[in-house]
Amino acid sequence: MESLDLLANNIANASTGGYKADREFYSLYAAQDAEASGTTMPVIQKPYTDLSQGMLQSTGNQLDVALSGKGFFAVEGPSGPLYTRNGNFRLASDGKLISAEGYPVSGTGGTAITLPGTQPIEISSDGTVTQGGNAIGQLQMADFTSDAGLSKQGNNYFRAADPAGRVALPTGTTVEQGKLEASNSGTAESAVRLISIMRQFEMLQKAATMGTDMDKQAIEQVARVNQ
Repeated sequence: MESLDLLANNIANASTGGYKADREFYSLYAAQDAEASGTTMPVIQKPYTDLSQGMLQSTGNQLDVALSGKGFFAVEGPSGPLYTRNGNFRLASDGKLISAEGYPVSGTGGTAITLPGTQPIEISSDGTVTQGGNAIGQLQMADFTSDAGLSKQGNNYFRAADPAGRVALPTGTTVEQGKLEASNSGTAESAVRLISIMRQFEMLQKAATMGTDMDKQAIEQVARVNQ
């Protein structure tokens, strides 16, 4: 059931820009009398977020940006910094560059990027934002020394929950203007996994039913012997 929940969320976000799929590590549960009964079954040891990069898709929108490489864009959320791979940005009425949810996009140093005019915008590979030949600011990019400290916050955002996962500058990462990163949750892969999980679910259900029937028969046989 937990695997189905994770997979259902991945399928629902297959078209969400920059979405990172949830996956799971498996281990085996062994009953106390496993050696005699052979009772073992797969259980999820822990879920994890797959941070591998999705495909970059051209949009032609000058405010759409994608990261080629590791790291995240930083935005200022209601309760502190948030991080996302979804670079579907837009301009607010006051000229601030904001995310789809209206959070100010952070520049280096943590200050919001504000564009003073309506002239075309250029964003270079290092995230420098230029308008009318003037450098306005630079997009803040962040990587983490430990992915274990990242937690999903909804709407495709992450929060740094573990102090051990210090924020650092990503190395070898470039910014691509006019592109968005697609979800790394492939619909074809998810469909195949859905069929596999459903078959595993049915097998375990049958095994549980067989175990119940065997216990019932054993009780009936003992009752007959004692008559």
